[in-house]
Amino acid sequence: MKQYVAFLRGINLGNRRMPMARLAQPFRELGFAEVSTFIASGNVLFATKATAGDRLERRIATQLEQSLGYPVETFVRTRDEIRASVAARPFADEGLPGVTVTTGLLHEEVPLATAQALQAVKTATDEFAVGGRELHWLCRIRTSESKIWAEPALKALRLPTMTMRNRTTLTRLVALFDT
Repeated sequence: MKQYVAFLRGINLGNRRMPMARLAQPFRELGFAEVSTFIASGNVLFATKATAGDRLERRIATQLEQSLGYPVETFVRTRDEIRASVAARPFADEGLPGVTVTTGLLHEEVPLATAQALQAVKTATDEFAVGGRELHWLCRIRTSESKIWAEPALKALRLPTMTMRNRTTLTRLVALFDT
């Protein structure tokens, strides 16, 4: 069986708060094995014989909507893809005090022109890098204080829907895989 993580957008925000055991149930109903959740932000680990990530995303999203009563944007990655994402270090400043790296998980690769335009949107505090189906954001101040997402050049890119996880969460997930 192949091992995956489903990253769910908007879980445990606003009116979507629930016990993680409740969130794991739809995955068990789909017949997945080794189902568990990781921190209360919509990360579900599971194993299945299925191999097509995009079909898994659709199956899980459909099951979650039926089970929870509202749509849940779902992004699936293999454990190896998550390891590779954590191993990639697109920024020289990563690891310095006060620097945060957040990864945006996407359904599809960002087109080259969009990726180049995104990487050109820089400030003294913020930078972007794109790799595959992931967008990496480096922030040299508290992410909640950054104004980068209000930048007209960034808004003009009309980036696709994504779910964001900080590097710490992804690193902790990788460490969990290896236990």
